Amino acid sequence: MTAGERLVVARVRGFHGLRGTMRLESLTDREEERFAVGKSLFPEGADDPLTVVESAPDTLGWRVRFAEVPDRTAAESLRDAYLEAVLESGDELPRGEFYWHQVVGSKVTDVDGSLLGEVVDIYRAGGAEVLVVSGPAGELDVPVVQALVRVFAPARGEIVVDGEALGLRGEHEAEAEPEANA
Repeated sequence: MTAGERLVVARVRGFHGLRGTMRLESLTDREEERFAVGKSLFPEGADDPLTVVESAPDTLGWRVRFAEVPDRTAAESLRDAYLEAVLESGDELPRGEFYWHQVVGSKVTDVDGSLLGEVVDIYRAGGAEVLVVSGPAGELDVPVVQALVRVFAPARGEIVVDGEALGLRGEHEAEAEPEANA
């Protein structure tokens, strides 16, 4: 990602009071910077910015009020909208780190080479990101922790996980039941 591009940093999840204050689910690890008074966010795909006039963390994420959203009725039109920030020079990530959207679409394989699927979503649980992998066996949640992820190379579209550690295969593969004598 380069300066000038936009990155999703929050999702509108609810409202607080009658003055247009919104409850945001944070999708960034730079909340204090992204939601600071005076900063601009854009509803996904929109050209008109929303200017932060009040912000504070709360138990569910962040409460943010925008100058362009005068009341609760106006705020409700943004329910479930994703909010984007414009990347500035210096927002580039260090080598080996990736924005979530850069990981979505990566192929996920087991260390034995079998395809588990493709990353379709990511969420944060506790201190780790969790990949939602959709594939032949359905949907699988894979915590991005060293004990499970052996290769993490989204730039190449490649993620390799330890299927045994994930419980996808046992120490002893399922044995065929002996046939009953007829």
